[in-house]
Amino acid sequence: MFFCIIHFAYSLIICNFVAKLQPIYLGIIMKKTIFALLLSSSMTLGASAQDAAIHINQMGFFPHQEKVVVVEGVKMLKKYNVTDASGHKIERGFLLKDNAYRSTFSDDQAYHIDLSSIIRPGDYYLEVNKTKTKFTVKNDVYDDVCKAAIKAFYYQRSGMPIEAKYAGKWNRPAAHMDTEVLVHPSAATEARPAGTKISSPKGWYDAGDYNKYIVNSGFAIGQMLNIYPLVEEYLKDLDVNIPESGNGVPDILNEIYYNLEWMLTMQDTDGGLYHKLTTPNFEGFVMPKDCKQQRYVVQKSTCATLDFAASMAMASRIYAKYEKQFPGFSKKALDAAKRAYLWALQNPEVYYRQEVLNKNFSPKVNTGTYGDMNAKDEFFWAAIELYLTTGSDMFLKEANSYKPSNFSIPVWGNVSTLGLTSWLLHYYCGTGKRTSETLQMENFAKDLLVNWADKYINNSEKTMFMAPFGTKKSDFHWASMAEGAATEALLLIQTYVVTKDKKYLINARRNADYLFGRNPLNYCYVTGFGQKSPMNPHHRISAADGIEEPIPGLLVGGPNATANEGKYYEFEQPDKRYADNQGSYTTNEIAINWNSALVALTAALQTYQEY
Repeated sequence: MFFCIIHFAYSLIICNFVAKLQPIYLGIIMKKTIFALLLSSSMTLGASAQDAAIHINQMGFFPHQEKVVVVEGVKMLKKYNVTDASGHKIERGFLLKDNAYRSTFSDDQAYHIDLSSIIRPGDYYLEVNKTKTKFTVKNDVYDDVCKAAIKAFYYQRSGMPIEAKYAGKWNRPAAHMDTEVLVHPSAATEARPAGTKISSPKGWYDAGDYNKYIVNSGFAIGQMLNIYPLVEEYLKDLDVNIPESGNGVPDILNEIYYNLEWMLTMQDTDGGLYHKLTTPNFEGFVMPKDCKQQRYVVQKSTCATLDFAASMAMASRIYAKYEKQFPGFSKKALDAAKRAYLWALQNPEVYYRQEVLNKNFSPKVNTGTYGDMNAKDEFFWAAIELYLTTGSDMFLKEANSYKPSNFSIPVWGNVSTLGLTSWLLHYYCGTGKRTSETLQMENFAKDLLVNWADKYINNSEKTMFMAPFGTKKSDFHWASMAEGAATEALLLIQTYVVTKDKKYLINARRNADYLFGRNPLNYCYVTGFGQKSPMNPHHRISAADGIEEPIPGLLVGGPNATANEGKYYEFEQPDKRYADNQGSYTTNEIAINWNSALVALTAALQTYQEY
């Protein structure tokens, strides 16, 4: 620092002398002197220069994608350099006041560095003051995480051994065969009295627990099959290394089929669907083989039945081209969907109320409820899918009678937008024949989607983390990373598909940047990926298997403004209220409907990387 002061004083003497000769020289020398001072300061300040917090998408960037890095915590020197893997300088500059943005929730301030001019694939290093981070430019940014997100469903399989040749160190013996499941008194009928044993094998564990739920299974499958027409080319050759790989069917469809087979066993003889297959209470944090409780199918519900009808109708038309591998399945799925829809028409308000069930029946059930007291959105989605599969005007008439009055983000409890986007993609992907009647629904769906998207992306480039997600307290709810950042990004990609306006695609990528690391906590919220990812998810298998690393490819819930279970949380502000702790189920659990969002988003991002 002493050297800097002497250097500056000496420069002033020279400037004073030159000014007497030619005033124009003064400005030139002063500019060079100040720049030299800044550069020399960067060498001499040493430990006095403040470390920076660099927030970046830890998966990398596509070559022609916008590449913005957010730098926080710098108050003194604000110089940055970018070098390639060989140490050659690629870019240099200073963090400018015009690129500084404040948090919505605090006085935190950050700078944006735009590195979009770097388009050559390779590894690069960004250094701000003393802090250095690596980033990559490549074409397969999300390949590995997409494969892992699909593979995560394999790790969630019930009723079969998870073998080492597919699972590596996360292998485990078979458990929860579910070949002798009891009919709970709440589900009893004359054909199947209470205590009747039924066989309901296969399927996925729903989340961090070991139960299987029709509502969430239907939604998760619906979210992945909804986007499938857009990403089929990308997914058809993606080898995930599961037992069915190499059978001529895309692995994502192989994996989904394992759960569809279970769902078919949950249909009662009258066409209605049992709400869930469950133990009376959640199991402890033990491995599946160590679980001892009896398992039951419980009360049928309208919402579960309609979610089943919708997902089976979708599966019927998508799996039709794989009749050789799944003989008879397409017809079986459609027949089951029609029977389910008929049951729902006859039983339009049979809702799952666990507290009422427990007052009237034994044993009491205390596991996840997936309670939903409105089935209009499920009727709409199921009618849409049945029309797209059958072409029957009856189902189009039904869909029109249940049209939503406004747009909503698709979640398990509100599925109407799955119907809207399924309709749009069916026609925009060239598989549907337009008529005057279908155009009415198409324009209705498009208007709702585009109007939402325009409001959602407004001024996202002026936010602290340069994403449309994460600017409001309401963004940070249970499952914020899945039902917020990922699902909303997916909707923006779908908006791009129907409008061809690139602004929606740009903002979808910004949400992905947030999810994968450009966020206040520097977390990549997917286990096993990035430089900082969750190690202690609320997931029984990852907690009980004796392996330090959790099962990879699981998307955790993320920050939740209302999280309050235990003293896990270091921060009060909504976008930082997250804890990588097994006990933090409201921020660190995993679930199949969250991973379905991750699968759909990463596949869509890869598909549209060049646009």
